[in-house]
Amino acid sequence: MEQAIIIGAGPCGLSAAIELQRIGLSPLIIEKNCIVHSIYSYPTHLQFFSTPELLEIGELPFATPNEKPYRHEALVYYRRAAEHYNLRIRTYEEVVSLRKSEEGFDLETKHRSGKESRYKARYVVIATGYFDHPNMLGIPGEDLSKTTHYFREAHPYAGSKVTIIGGNNSAVDAALELLRVGAEVTVVYRGAELSPSIKPWVRPIFESMIQKGLIRMLFESTVTRIEEDTVWAASADGQETAIANDFVLALTGFRPDRKMLIETGVELADDREKPLFNPDTMETNVPGLYVAGVITSGRNANEIFIESGRMHGKTIAAHIMARNESV
Repeated sequence: MEQAIIIGAGPCGLSAAIELQRIGLSPLIIEKNCIVHSIYSYPTHLQFFSTPELLEIGELPFATPNEKPYRHEALVYYRRAAEHYNLRIRTYEEVVSLRKSEEGFDLETKHRSGKESRYKARYVVIATGYFDHPNMLGIPGEDLSKTTHYFREAHPYAGSKVTIIGGNNSAVDAALELLRVGAEVTVVYRGAELSPSIKPWVRPIFESMIQKGLIRMLFESTVTRIEEDTVWAASADGQETAIANDFVLALTGFRPDRKMLIETGVELADDREKPLFNPDTMETNVPGLYVAGVITSGRNANEIFIESGRMHGKTIAAHIMARNESV
């Protein structure tokens, strides 16, 4: 039997593993993709909002010449952290079943090769991310091949007419990158003005591009349908606008998957979106089952960041230690 299993090898899962090591456990991390897959899925040239100190785990310094680190630097840092602490990680292995047992928990997994495995663990920490589950629009044309909820880099869209749905940092960053490769960019946003959370060093550049007419911005508008060469957007007063279009980036955010929590008996609040857990221990209503990172959030996955989620492991370790149960 494993002392503890952590499901998810994102920054918060890695941090939890380090903290459990420090109290004498030897946790196993099971990850269905590569380590820090959510960060890997970020746009290629993304620059973080946070300083490197706020992304650190296990008191391991995040060395970078930049005031705000970039995605590729974070990938290197978290790989190095996993190696430094010699974390036990099984990648490309998905937990397909998690059940409570008398001794703790029974887990069933499936490797991408098709191999199935079974584990037993005294404690389980669910630290899964959210990038696999975009917030769907539920409109006609969302399933067209030209529509995607993910943006990696601008090159494939050079010279094209691109409509971006959304107004958060990912939408603003994508719009500026697309502009640099000669794309014709229209941003459709339901808000009346730009979000106050837009990165302060990016906001004035974006506003300038709007003022110069280089980026078309439709505020208080929603996309109602997507066609092969047109996107239709409705304003607050119901007036529809036809936008000539080649590609659509629906950057409307993501949500954590609650299926595993529900199947294990974790109670949910906030319209069945947020798991019930004790914030002083991170333990759910299922004894021995903990949550860490974005899985603890409600409808808005952005209420939990690496900066705060990385601290969940310390709380979990302190609670297990306080139990004085073979630790």
